[in-house]
Amino acid sequence: MRTAQIERNTKETQIKISLNLDGGDVKASTGIGFFDHMLTAFGVHGGFGLEVQVKGDLEVDNHHTVEDTGIALGMAFRQALGDMGGINRYGSFYIPMDESLAHCALDISNRPFLVFNADFNEELCGDYETCCTEEFFRAFAVNAGITLHLNVLYGSNSHHEIEALFKACAHALDVATAKKEGGVLSTKGVL
Repeated sequence: MRTAQIERNTKETQIKISLNLDGGDVKASTGIGFFDHMLTAFGVHGGFGLEVQVKGDLEVDNHHTVEDTGIALGMAFRQALGDMGGINRYGSFYIPMDESLAHCALDISNRPFLVFNADFNEELCGDYETCCTEEFFRAFAVNAGITLHLNVLYGSNSHHEIEALFKACAHALDVATAKKEGGVLSTKGVL
């Protein structure tokens, strides 16, 4: 089974994540409405079963809740993927959302890296601090062991740009995590 259960507790956040790479229910409750919307879109568009429960120190700001959720979600992906064998490994996807266009290219490589090219015109989407988007994806990539390139090619509405990034990443992950005959896709034989 390509599943994971992660529980991560710190003085700033308490997080529970359930992930099934092959589908299932999608639910997100972080205390940040827009972030819940992004995580739900991520699960639905990736075809993942994803349940996220987070209690964070929102009286401070969004940062700990968003970044720590990225850490835990990355840990869940790494656990669910095991030795990273028997998958496509690479994925790439464009998502248009009204005036915005986002692209994601990734490699499930066990070599974590983030390239993030996006500037948001608004500081907030609802109660969500847009600057936390890069922090989320960095934490996710590092803890999942993924080389992740995210780009907003153009756009003007921060909601559309961020949602396009989450959906592009989800679709690229769906492609990369799809089952493929054989072992680890590497000339080294291991990632």
